[in-house]
Amino acid sequence: MSNDQALELFAHLFQVAMFVAGPVLMASLVAGLAVGILQAATQINEASVSFIVKVTSVLAVLVALGPMLVTHAVDYARGSFAAIEHVVR
Repeated sequence: MSNDQALELFAHLFQVAMFVAGPVLMASLVAGLAVGILQAATQINEASVSFIVKVTSVLAVLVALGPMLVTHAVDYARGSFAAIEHVVR
C-alpha cells in the first residue's frame, strides 16, 4: 500500500465521520446557541433548560436521520472490511 492510498483511506474515514457526526453536532450547536440567546435576553440562567433542549434536539435529529447515518457508517465499515485484502498486501 502506498502513502497516497493510505492518505486516501484516512481522508475517506474523516469524510464519513463528519457525515455521521455533523448533523448531530450541528443540531446541538444551534439548540445551544438559541437557548443561550434566549437565556441572555430573559436573564434566566438555568443549566438544565439548555441541557434538556440540546438533548431533545439531538434525539430529534437521531430519530429523523438515524437510519441514513447508520447506513452510511455500515457501508463504510463493510467497504473497509472488504478492502482488507488489498490493504494488507
